[in-house]
Amino acid sequence: MGRTAQPAALKLIKGRAPGKDSAGRDVNPGPAFKRIPPQAPSWLSDEARAEWDRVLPGLSRLDLLKPEDRAALAAYCEAWAVFREATETVQRDGLTIEAKQGTLPHPAVGIARAAGRELRAWAAHFGLTPSTEQALARGSENEPDPDNPFN
Repeated sequence: MGRTAQPAALKLIKGRAPGKDSAGRDVNPGPAFKRIPPQAPSWLSDEARAEWDRVLPGLSRLDLLKPEDRAALAAYCEAWAVFREATETVQRDGLTIEAKQGTLPHPAVGIARAAGRELRAWAAHFGLTPSTEQALARGSENEPDPDNPFN
């Protein structure tokens, strides 16, 4: 599998000139979706809703969201909720449990790991990873990086 393509808005934010990506290539803006944030689903868990409310303003300011992103953003937020609950369970109960078979990893350890992987995957789609944040910060000024010898 190759790398996941970035949304046009992320490419343009990192670009060096209007309509260009960081390498100076033209960016296809893609379909003309109406860039308004989706409404939160009523069924989100309390923790997922809190995460929705935390990330929505920043993603909206970057014009990265459209109503059709609702399911993906909800999946990200619920992955966060599961990750948090599993992590808190491990903190409270410990990494292992005692069973007839002996000492075993606590089931919440595996749940936290799986939720963490899912969380990172969804976060990357929305530009919520530290590496994407740095790329957005560098590209938002549309100025060449003075430390880059290839400018």
